[in-house]
Amino acid sequence: MPRVKLTLEYDGRSFVGWQRQDNGPSVQAALEAAILGYCGQACPTFASGRTDAGVHALGQVAHFDLPRDDPPHTVRAAINAHLHMARQPVAVLAADIVGDDFHARFSCLGRAYLYRVVNRPAPLALEAGRAWWVARPLDAEAMHAAAQVLVGRHDFTSFRAVACQSKSPLKTLDALSVTRVGETVEIRTQARSFLHHQVRNMVGTLALVGLGKWTADDLRAALEARDRAAAGATAPSDGLYFVRAWYE
Repeated sequence: MPRVKLTLEYDGRSFVGWQRQDNGPSVQAALEAAILGYCGQACPTFASGRTDAGVHALGQVAHFDLPRDDPPHTVRAAINAHLHMARQPVAVLAADIVGDDFHARFSCLGRAYLYRVVNRPAPLALEAGRAWWVARPLDAEAMHAAAQVLVGRHDFTSFRAVACQSKSPLKTLDALSVTRVGETVEIRTQARSFLHHQVRNMVGTLALVGLGKWTADDLRAALEARDRAAAGATAPSDGLYFVRAWYE
């Protein structure tokens, strides 16, 4: 049974998240249904990271064990055909045969996310559900400067969801940048792993800096407080994209 690595993109608006749940449709369930339709056998899938409800992906990675020896291009085409027939907003960008020791989650060396804010007075029509609309002007340069406070190894309790199941709040943030591209403010970050809601909580807090309500020193104080109540609100899931996962 060859192990197959899939690279996926999906629109998170239709799903309760990556993981199969009882309260609604999930990306995992949609993918596994397509694989079942293709090869006639239930095949569990495993992802590099569990995205929340409404979160999108540009390069999510998953794997499963295929009970036949089809070439990768056939696997990709067949799964996409079943996803398309089911009108699922999921696409397999690439399929690769990997070793039996590969695991989408446990072999992953790092993950990258993008958060998109559309910063303009007019509300969103085409981008509704795909970005966070902020009407008041944001100072992206101030946000970027303040964001560097969070880079490195820290206790991120102040940016951790109350329901987070991680054993430790200590994480190493490898990069965090804020840039403006026209009306869009892009926040990009990468690390080996993240706490639950960490990216959205960091974005919500950086927005306070962009609006002129906080300074970099306020952000540092929130980080050092190790208290979720000390940081800003959780940014909406609409603007968050899982960009890629990387491996040896």
